Amino acid sequence: MKTRFKRGSAVSLTALSLAFGAMLPAFAEDTLKIEETIIVTSSARAVDAMAQAAATPGGTDVITHEDYADRFLVSMRDTLAFSPGVYTQPRYGQEVRISIRGSGISRGFHMRGLTLLQDGAPINLADDNGDFQELEPIFFDHLEVYRGANALRFGSGTLGGAVNGVTPTGETAPGVYVRGDVGSFETYRGLVSGGMERGKLDAWGAVSADTSHGDRDHVRRDSVRFQGNVGYDVTDAVETRFYLSLNDIDQELPGALTLSDAVNNPRKGNFFGGQARDIKSVRVQNQTRIALGEGDLAIGVWVNDKDLYHPIFQVLDYSYLDKGVWARYDWARGPFALTVGAEAREGETDARRFVNNNGKRGALVFQADQDAWTANVYAEGRYSVTDQLTLIAGAIYAEGGREQQLNLNNGLPADVLGSAEFDELSPKFGALFEVSPDIQLYANYSRSAEFPGFSELAQIAAFVPVDAQTAWTAEIGTRGRAGIASWDVSLYSADIDGEMLQFTVNPDIPAATFNADETAHRGIEAGLELAFTDWLSLRQVYQYSDFRFEGDAEFGDNALPVVPEHVYRAELRFTGDRFTVAPNLEWVPEGAWADYNNTTRTDGYTLLGITGSYKATDKIDIFLDARNLAGDKAAGDISAVITATSASAIYYPVERRAVFGGIRARF
Repeated sequence: MKTRFKRGSAVSLTALSLAFGAMLPAFAEDTLKIEETIIVTSSARAVDAMAQAAATPGGTDVITHEDYADRFLVSMRDTLAFSPGVYTQPRYGQEVRISIRGSGISRGFHMRGLTLLQDGAPINLADDNGDFQELEPIFFDHLEVYRGANALRFGSGTLGGAVNGVTPTGETAPGVYVRGDVGSFETYRGLVSGGMERGKLDAWGAVSADTSHGDRDHVRRDSVRFQGNVGYDVTDAVETRFYLSLNDIDQELPGALTLSDAVNNPRKGNFFGGQARDIKSVRVQNQTRIALGEGDLAIGVWVNDKDLYHPIFQVLDYSYLDKGVWARYDWARGPFALTVGAEAREGETDARRFVNNNGKRGALVFQADQDAWTANVYAEGRYSVTDQLTLIAGAIYAEGGREQQLNLNNGLPADVLGSAEFDELSPKFGALFEVSPDIQLYANYSRSAEFPGFSELAQIAAFVPVDAQTAWTAEIGTRGRAGIASWDVSLYSADIDGEMLQFTVNPDIPAATFNADETAHRGIEAGLELAFTDWLSLRQVYQYSDFRFEGDAEFGDNALPVVPEHVYRAELRFTGDRFTVAPNLEWVPEGAWADYNNTTRTDGYTLLGITGSYKATDKIDIFLDARNLAGDKAAGDISAVITATSASAIYYPVERRAVFGGIRARF
């Protein structure tokens, strides 16, 4: 039996659809074009990104630096908090669960089901796993969020879609920018960036450093990062740009708690084993753009050298070398437009594990050579049937291979070769209808496919049979601007075959992965902003998530754990000539299930905060960010298990009360 929205939810969806339908003609005469609804401080590239997002028949979002400049940026959670449909839940420090439409829903470490990119090139490893900590949001000019199959133009065919962080250039960010932050838990952060343009050459670079003891025991973090790029206009039609990214990130891991400790003793951390995740990486990439008549060709190449030192149940000491190439051609003539592209990645990993002697290497117990490759080709065509109606069709074909040569296992010699290969074709169909220059309706129907990585295939040691995850997703929605309101609302329904789900076997052992038979992810992704006056506005996001098994032999129609059914965030912004004050709210009416058997559910919570800024001079701003002012205590994130008990150490507390502040200066 197919899972449906609950009766109350169905009524709400119908009412919401009718309400928006009634609004469309009423407000159409007084509005501006969507492409022109742009924050005045956005760079030209952010403006272009907004126009591209508005031409997509599905859920998209562009977040500019000004949207989060008044916040202390612990992680990507602080940049994506008001992006509709993006679930970002802090676990500790800079570790955050990031999921769109339930992508990688049970993956409590690293990342899966989502393509993260920096300046158009994926930071995911060749097996599609990745560490989002390598994306430093304080550097970005803007972020592009494309949910689900709408991310096809980035070569993404996953359930969740793609997030692309775009760094400034010497042309978009000339001069010097300095920022200093300080706050609770002995937290300090500094940033210095500078950009210049001289004729055909421009350059931009930034360095940041931060340290914090964190809001739990054994969660100290220290990091130093650099981002930079140099661009050169070879001719009027050819531009090339080189990028360099350096990361040195050290973070202690406090581990999960029992539900009682998460609620009553949220500061508690686990010192056993000196658990940590230390990342050192060097990334070099190039992107060259060539204007070819009515088209534009972009070609990119990158190399990423990365070391991961990760004491957990053992000391994981992994060295990665990943490299890749991508190309995309955009062409338009009259009512026709076409995007074609391709991407290929390959990576080599020297995977070694040692006995954990309180965070130090003991005896070598595991060594394997891991090789992975992933490649795809994709195309998307657009045809404007009328001035109002555009039809879209496309597809992505992906192949991937994973191979592990196991050389040593538990101290015993081993010579075991494990390998797996995958290939999937995922078509996409969509329509975009402009009710007016300001209001759009859209719909799409698409397939997605995700290949397992080494975390799924090489569980603990030897290969296990984990299949690819596939899904068909239907989406309808609307975005636009009318009167005082601007909105972005999507309804989606995904039928998934072989969803890769994980469960914690033991707090000291990485989660095991299995393929479910049939599951369904259905939900609402809604953003609504109301500009009451020039000085008062309210922005809101609401996320409804109904994720569950469908007639499973073991779990029946149980709900999937980890993600709560309802999440609501709001920010009321007061703006004066020199100051801004913005109280904010995060409300989870009822917590998520903790286990697949649906025996234990966490309580809901409400987090109250406030941000503010004061323009001291034309070049200097002072800002404040206060969080969880009421000191609410609750379990915010969960590591899923089959059956939860009172002794299950699988919970992570919400962020404790904290106050951060700082200063920004431009020269």
